[in-house]
Amino acid sequence: MTDISQDQPHRPPRKDLDPRVRLDIAVGVVFVIVAVAAPFMIDSKYLIGQLIVGLFWAAIAAQWNLLFGYAGVFSLAQMAVFAMGAYGTAMTSIYFGWTIWPAILAGAVVATVFSLLVGLACLRLQGVYVALLTFAIANVTYLLIVSDTACFRMEGTTCLQFSGGAAGFARFGDFGMRQLLRGDWILGNYAIVLAGFVLTMLVTWIIIHSPMGLAFKALRDNSSYAIARGINRFHAQLLVFGISAFFTGLIGGLYAAHFNAIGPNIFSVSTLLFIMAIAVVGGIGSFWGPVIGTIILMVADEFMRDMGQFRTLGLGLIIAVCVVALPRGIVGRLSDFIVKRRAAASAVSKE
Repeated sequence: MTDISQDQPHRPPRKDLDPRVRLDIAVGVVFVIVAVAAPFMIDSKYLIGQLIVGLFWAAIAAQWNLLFGYAGVFSLAQMAVFAMGAYGTAMTSIYFGWTIWPAILAGAVVATVFSLLVGLACLRLQGVYVALLTFAIANVTYLLIVSDTACFRMEGTTCLQFSGGAAGFARFGDFGMRQLLRGDWILGNYAIVLAGFVLTMLVTWIIIHSPMGLAFKALRDNSSYAIARGINRFHAQLLVFGISAFFTGLIGGLYAAHFNAIGPNIFSVSTLLFIMAIAVVGGIGSFWGPVIGTIILMVADEFMRDMGQFRTLGLGLIIAVCVVALPRGIVGRLSDFIVKRRAAASAVSKE
């Protein structure tokens, strides 16, 4: 009697998606649907403006999370990289007469070059020494900008500094939505910023789940073992600095184009700490952590807007509670809970 099973072509066993990957995809689909529908359900231009700002902060936090949460590089130059993207956009538009879209790409390249130089300076350092050096570089960059008082060129009777000085730059170009949509221009800006945010998050997600992302996580968890297994720490560190900087600079360019102005206040330490708090509350090392952290802190900040000095205290309490009660952040804790529940349900179904 012939064995029928021998005549059947061999089929490799089907590999199901990791539960965390499926969860990321499901959350991403829900987020895009809600984000697209949001401006049609909100009448206030102020709230739509806050949504745009939230997208900026979430994108910056996501790139810092890639750098620290996945690659283990504790950089404090994130806002400096963001500022390089914004300043690069403004300066190429003003000095070379470029339209806003090529200027935004130029700003992203400027931010990448700046970050690679920072990365080269940090190659022999680890841990707190990287943090101190990157913080020093960010502060030196800020001081060079605000102390620039030399007249670079005249516009009428106004003297302009090369870096904009303490006043920064303004009216160098926007998305053109005021001319196109007139009173609804902010909806056009929201759509553009949302598209930039989705692109940034999508590329980041692909990187995290690629062999490149695996190398980043290996260096984060045990750099000595990763190097022994053949991972080049020099190349990996420069690569993560460059990738994170390009998208941070891109978001910086979108920020500059949306507000049509940029100044040295963007180097603020309080803004940097707010970005880091977003990642901590949402969950460092979790993909959707920066998004959830942004939603929680911005909503809390909005509710406490009229509380004066207690506003900062309230935000501090929220951050402290999350650090103590949820060391892996909200998304990290929730993700662990969902995965455990699914694993338990799967085990029960197999019995």
